[in-house]
Amino acid sequence: MIEQIRSRLGWVGGFFLVAAALPLSGCARGPDVESALSLQRVVIYRNGVGYYERRGHVDEPHVAFKVRTERIGDFLATLAVMEQGGSSVRSAAFPVDIDKKPGQVDDDDDEDADEDDEAQPAVDPRYGFPIQPKPKKKKKKKDDRETVRLTLDGNEHDLVVGYVAETPVWRPSYRLVIGKSGASGAKPVADLQAWGIVQNQSGEDWKGVKLTLVAGAPLAFQATLDKPVIPQRPIVTDQGEVIGSLPQTETTLASMAPPPPPPPPPSGSAYGGEDEAGETLDGLLAEAEADGDMAEGAPMAMGRAAAAPMAPMQRAKKAGSSRRMAGNYGSGGMPTSSSTPAFRPEPGVVPSGPRNVNALAAVAVEGGTTRYDLPFPVDIPNKSATMVLLLAQQVPGEANFLFAPDGGVSASFAHPFRVARFTNTTKGMLEKGPIAVFDDRAFLGQGMVDPLPPGAIATVPFALERGIAVSTDQKQDELSARLARVEAGQIYIERDYVYHTKYTVSNGTDFDARTLVKHRRNPGTRLENPPKGTEDNVGTGTALVPFVTPKHGTNTLDVEERRSFSRQVDVLSNLADDAVKAYIGDARADKLIVADLKKAWDARGRLRGAIDERNKLSVEQANLERESEQLRRNLKAIEKVKDDPRDTVSRQNTEKMRQDFTDRLGRASSRLGDITKRLTIIEIEVSEQSIRLRDIIGGIKLEKPLPVP
Repeated sequence: MIEQIRSRLGWVGGFFLVAAALPLSGCARGPDVESALSLQRVVIYRNGVGYYERRGHVDEPHVAFKVRTERIGDFLATLAVMEQGGSSVRSAAFPVDIDKKPGQVDDDDDEDADEDDEAQPAVDPRYGFPIQPKPKKKKKKKDDRETVRLTLDGNEHDLVVGYVAETPVWRPSYRLVIGKSGASGAKPVADLQAWGIVQNQSGEDWKGVKLTLVAGAPLAFQATLDKPVIPQRPIVTDQGEVIGSLPQTETTLASMAPPPPPPPPPSGSAYGGEDEAGETLDGLLAEAEADGDMAEGAPMAMGRAAAAPMAPMQRAKKAGSSRRMAGNYGSGGMPTSSSTPAFRPEPGVVPSGPRNVNALAAVAVEGGTTRYDLPFPVDIPNKSATMVLLLAQQVPGEANFLFAPDGGVSASFAHPFRVARFTNTTKGMLEKGPIAVFDDRAFLGQGMVDPLPPGAIATVPFALERGIAVSTDQKQDELSARLARVEAGQIYIERDYVYHTKYTVSNGTDFDARTLVKHRRNPGTRLENPPKGTEDNVGTGTALVPFVTPKHGTNTLDVEERRSFSRQVDVLSNLADDAVKAYIGDARADKLIVADLKKAWDARGRLRGAIDERNKLSVEQANLERESEQLRRNLKAIEKVKDDPRDTVSRQNTEKMRQDFTDRLGRASSRLGDITKRLTIIEIEVSEQSIRLRDIIGGIKLEKPLPVP
């Protein structure tokens, strides 16, 4: 069934590479550039400009180009000429549009402009009837093109002229046919097509031109070299000259004699030498002409200096030419014109795929720029568009699900997209463009491919899957403590802010769903133990996390991110204790620092024990003091009570209470005395251990933490 899809897409045995030209609306006009030199090559970029190359034999001392007025600036700024005859260009002349001065009358103004338009016509003296004036001939509108004339040195010239002009960008369009997985363990594959849509709005037909599409946008700006510019100058007045001080003299020391001038170039080369590959430019031109590939994409320059701005389009050296793929189009033939009708297979015959898909368009990567060189000349009439097949090959690809909430699709916050994933295993960049997705039996949907460099993976949504539902939950926490640095007796630790994002997927379909979650990364975080196959895309700030949900089942994915932060802590705090003990127990730690930390932590242990005991005794002391004060108040209150002498029982109870309060007050006073003595000893010990701990830590210098595992 894949062959049936291919046949619908145009993958036929005859290699139908150029689609029929489609007319574009617009009024007819002359060409932007008109010359006796024929158009041989067109290179189209993705920034609104194109490089045009013309070639021909000239047997006159000059050659003229009629250029549309608004195109003259670009034409003059990018004009490059190369001659095979050994002569040179003397000059390039062009008219200058000077604004009309006040009071100046144009040539097409009426000579009697001052007369009243309603003046009475002349009268025939013989009959007295007015004479009807003859209608004035209207002047033809001036052509909106100007002539740029190249004056040549000599009468015989084989010229190649290149220039840049505004041109609609070429636009890519892709087809992806997803196949079934092969043997167990084999990676799934898909068939990828890349088409380029080219529009001709140059004002002339492109007949038999060699077409190149460049996946890149070099710097290009609009030039106004044809516009006269007179800058403002300062006004200088002569008011005499007065020297107010004695000028200081300058002395130049003697130096070595200047080197001799270089030897003259050999007579066999018009450009004074050979190129980097050891071949003369004339030899390269002769070789290119014999191969039918005249300076592939290279602008013809007036000398090497003139060619420098066009360096990205220079012809590849022989050493790199082997990277281009040779053409092999099979016996089916290939249409060379956009007007050639589509190939139709005979009834009952199943069309086959391309015999050699690498022969569709030679993909060259030069200077980081991807070029698609069509291996055959094309015809593109003016005001028409043509679609050419650039490549067709198998790439690793499959269909999956992608949960990526999109504000433009409200349902995507609860349901995943169906997506096609494929790897760009071609040699060049795939520009941004629409893609149509097929499986082995039917059309699945359409999506958009972002710019995809070689080796990158594209994940293209083309439909929404409502049989799978996704819910999201988030929470934050603060965990761990790592020794960051020790400096000037201060301890700094690292902790982690932990972000948990849980995705719960409910699969209501009849098949296991392999889902990719497009998780939006928190700035400055790192993924903690991500699942195998996770793609962390730093450039987009997202991560694609895969997991599988069984059919009619539920699964939960927990994406954990951590962000470290550093802060100073007290040496006696629990965080400092955890961080230092973790450092001491790490086999990667510095042994000398570990030894010093152990001494410091022994002193810290003593200090911590003394402080804990002091705090405990201080609490007990405060409680006893409150109890003693209460007992004293109770005793004073009892003394104020006057018992009835006849009530023996009351007197006995009062006496018993007085004795109890007195005993308790005595014990509290005794304990307070012991606590006071012990606190005095503990304070001395705390002071000693504090000084010892401070001295040991002050001598430790840890500049950076251990790497996070």
